[in-house]
Amino acid sequence: MAGEKADSFSPLDDDCDDNDTEDETDFFIVEPLKVGGPLAPLASKKRRMNLMWCDQDTCEDSIRERVVGEGNNMEFDGPATGQVCYAWDGDSKTTTKPQTVLLLVKRGDSSLLKVAADVVTELTQTDGLAILLAPDLCAKLKHYYGVDHDEKIHLFEPTPAPGFGGNHVELDDEFMGIKSDVTALNPNPDLVCTLGGDGLLMHASMMFQGNCPPILCVAGGSLGFLTRFSRDEMAEAIRISLGLQKNLEPEKEMNPTEIRPSYTEQFENSISKFSLGIGNRICISMRMRLDVRVINREGVVRARFNVLNEVVIDRGASPYLANLECFVDDIHMTTVQADGIIFATPTGSTAYSMAAGGSVVHPAVPGILITPVCPHVLSFRSMVFPDSVVLRCYVPTDARADASVAFDGRYRRTLHRGDSIHIQMSNYPVPTVNRVDHSADWLHSLKENFNFNARARQKPN
Repeated sequence: MAGEKADSFSPLDDDCDDNDTEDETDFFIVEPLKVGGPLAPLASKKRRMNLMWCDQDTCEDSIRERVVGEGNNMEFDGPATGQVCYAWDGDSKTTTKPQTVLLLVKRGDSSLLKVAADVVTELTQTDGLAILLAPDLCAKLKHYYGVDHDEKIHLFEPTPAPGFGGNHVELDDEFMGIKSDVTALNPNPDLVCTLGGDGLLMHASMMFQGNCPPILCVAGGSLGFLTRFSRDEMAEAIRISLGLQKNLEPEKEMNPTEIRPSYTEQFENSISKFSLGIGNRICISMRMRLDVRVINREGVVRARFNVLNEVVIDRGASPYLANLECFVDDIHMTTVQADGIIFATPTGSTAYSMAAGGSVVHPAVPGILITPVCPHVLSFRSMVFPDSVVLRCYVPTDARADASVAFDGRYRRTLHRGDSIHIQMSNYPVPTVNRVDHSADWLHSLKENFNFNARARQKPN
């Protein structure tokens, strides 16, 4: 049979004769080799990939990343940050509740007090606007310049934000100078105007430890890196920022995908001309803050602050190097043996961190800078981490001495052996009003205040 011929056939049999043929109907049957059963038909649709953001505890849908097409191609939905603007709804003439502006003035400068008196007098003539002043400032304006408009001027007492402060476990913030007998719950103003230097902006940030209203910074200090408005522009800028006066500049179309230089010669030549915002939209910088907590060795929160510039851990008055163990998301980063270490925001990158050799970072970049202060090693350099990390530094029990910590240069306190500092992104940013936009203002300040990359230009050949 054919099956028997197939069993007896060997392709290596040399005795096979070509003349030995069977009947023409005889043939060999070779069946296909079967491995694992028959082949399954190809799937008509591929499985879908889902992207998400996860930490150690939870996951949520991805915000920026997306999957497109049947090939599960991963793309960005857009940039991580952008220019933020705000605009007021409705008409100021149809609303019954007036807009409010809190005026803060640098102390000890009589010339600024005169500017504040003139501005307050002018603003009292504006309909739909109420002016908030601290009691001491209100008394000085009335005593020296006769500024007294009871129906337009109101006293403002800051209310401590629950959970913030430095008087140990209590919520009332006596450590920050606010007494526990303050019971008035003043709502936040619609706008804060600071007349002073960058330090006054730090003071305003400390005043509003929770939600912070937009801050309009008017130059009145020595450096003024963050104060982009002049004294002559103060009253008009306040009215435009509150939607009480229309900007005379024509409204321009905003294209978020357009790539253009933010600082050009045309901008340089027109910088003296006052313009604010784009039409009725006011550009602001959402300045990130750090939520910093001091925790003792028993796990009790002893202090908590939102800092705008930086938190600094250093050796304080000790003659020994600061000895710290630092972790990033509970992963050991390094052992610090230095005069100190700086944890800075992008806004603080042009302050102490820059002086210590750290990078200069655009205020819209969502990151946390770590810069050592005089490290006793050659390989410790400044680093930038994403704003999603949680940083932790503690003083080991075998350290030679205690350490010290300061929050935006203030409220210095001792870190005993076993105490730790927890640092993460705060949910409460500080919005500051831009004169042009966040990039133009920042680059102008770098060039104006720090002479950024200033050099004599080479002559052509």
